[in-house]
Amino acid sequence: MKRLSEIGIGKIVVIKSFESDDLFIKLMEMGCVPGEKVRVEQVAPLGDPISITVAGYNLSLRLNEASHIFVEEVI
Repeated sequence: MKRLSEIGIGKIVVIKSFESDDLFIKLMEMGCVPGEKVRVEQVAPLGDPISITVAGYNLSLRLNEASHIFVEEVI
């Protein structure tokens, strides 16, 4: 498994788990739940934040937030 912060632009991944319980509720409220497909849309010029598509809308996440999300690439 990889962290969401390590995924390149255009890749589609599935959320598997979260490292931190502190962010779990916040991310879950935004549609980031285990089993949900996520596509990395953009990365800011300096690398932070990233823009993802999840649950039908775009969401911006800081790299430190994305690093707490474990994902698996869709083949």
